[in-house]
Amino acid sequence: MKLKQLNLAGWRDRETLALLLLTLAAIALWLGALDNLPLRDWDEGSHAMTAREVYRTGRWLHLTLFDSPYWNKPPFAYWLIAASYALHGAVTEWSARFPLAFTTALGVPLLYGLGREIFSHRWPALLSAATYLTLLPVVRHGRLVMLDGLVNTLFIFLLFCLARSRRQPPWALGIGLALGAITLTKSVLVLALWAIAGLWVLLNRDWALFRNLWAWLGLLLGAGSVAAWYIAQGLHYGPIFWEVHLQAQGLNRLSEAVEGNRGAPWYYLLELGKYAWPWLLFWPGGLWLAWQQRQQAWASLVLGGSVLFLVTISLMGTKLPWYVMPLYPLFALAVGAKLAQFWQHPPTRRLWALPFGLLALGGLVGCGYFVLAEPQPVLMAMAIALVLVMSIVAVQVWRRDRRFIATLLAGSYFCLGLFFQSSAWVWELNEAFAAPPVGALLRTATPARTVVYASFAYNRPSVEFYGDRRVIAAGGPELVTQRQAGHYILVDAPTFAWLDLENPTILGEAAGFRLLAPAESAKP
Repeated sequence: MKLKQLNLAGWRDRETLALLLLTLAAIALWLGALDNLPLRDWDEGSHAMTAREVYRTGRWLHLTLFDSPYWNKPPFAYWLIAASYALHGAVTEWSARFPLAFTTALGVPLLYGLGREIFSHRWPALLSAATYLTLLPVVRHGRLVMLDGLVNTLFIFLLFCLARSRRQPPWALGIGLALGAITLTKSVLVLALWAIAGLWVLLNRDWALFRNLWAWLGLLLGAGSVAAWYIAQGLHYGPIFWEVHLQAQGLNRLSEAVEGNRGAPWYYLLELGKYAWPWLLFWPGGLWLAWQQRQQAWASLVLGGSVLFLVTISLMGTKLPWYVMPLYPLFALAVGAKLAQFWQHPPTRRLWALPFGLLALGGLVGCGYFVLAEPQPVLMAMAIALVLVMSIVAVQVWRRDRRFIATLLAGSYFCLGLFFQSSAWVWELNEAFAAPPVGALLRTATPARTVVYASFAYNRPSVEFYGDRRVIAAGGPELVTQRQAGHYILVDAPTFAWLDLENPTILGEAAGFRLLAPAESAKP
């Protein structure tokens, strides 16, 4: 029987097939080997611990960390992680990373849906989603216990609902719900993303949105949920909550370099230059194409949104690499539009082959590095694959063969898949000693709810996560004081020698650290 005679409309429909393939490819890339490396410091450790307290205590309305109020971020992401703990029945790297990785992966099919709404053809939408799928920063940050991938997916959903509501008004309900969820994830960031959506409405003169009752209902529901949570915090904690949460952890980042995280105004352009390859090659052309077609919906979104957001974060006092994440959906749309143009009319200048040849050469250098300095078979295979892919792409571009786009997409996906199977994708772990063995020592050798003082240069949330103990960084004199006061201390070899203790009780050693019991005079 011929396929067209079968009642399989969903499967033979190109939209369904494209969405299915993109979704499966994204889930495989984001979830593959998700727990092959431990949680890193700062965001991962803190977020995982905060969600663990929600899971253990059931205090979902008022967040805590070691039983103290946690005012850094709103609760939505922590609710998702706590739900993952409950679903998996355990607190692990996998259950901590799973919900945010999964929701970030859903941004890929959502971006395809957005593209189908704003582009006149399927190819730009498909190539935009495929670009987003293979952007290293998007995949890597989305796999970590960080909030930015979730925000990206909510942002794409916001834009999708805004675009879809022009022909199906009930979709406008999702606009306010998305804004509310973004606010309950990263607080004041919603102002920048709302500004992008609002600018797009103004540029497209989409005045019908203001007459759409579904839009107002969505805004009412979203704003109501946000107001309810914030009012609950204000009534429970008083003015100090507003001072810490909104001022110190929110608005101050606009004008000050919070915790010393500063940078030049071109900081985020350098971030793009470091991590957005090979798609960075097509971004300027995509922006120029958007300028040429600026009367179209996709172009006004890419131009207006990219300029507004990039200028905003570049002028902020605090600079952190992941602040650029909401730019990547717009980046992918610009690149997808340019790739679609190249699919119809391959580049005529053979000079386009040069950067791919240089990338192949870089992969060759990487082969040598991984053989000598990082002898991991997976990384060696990735470098070899990079050399082959970029060499083939360079030849195809030289021959004006439009199939270079398919080669580049498939090759980038394959190389990323290998990279995330390695032990290098959380490269920050190399900055300090391994947290899991030290945490295991604390967890097994000290009573629950113990506070430990350690000879670290700074606090390490990852050690606290694995140790399930509060660990406070301290200098030598304070360690002596705290030990005499009845606290356990964790010291490295130089500090242990400096202390020159007489017959100390050593409870165990891990990663070059020794755990010492309290002084005999302090024991009950």
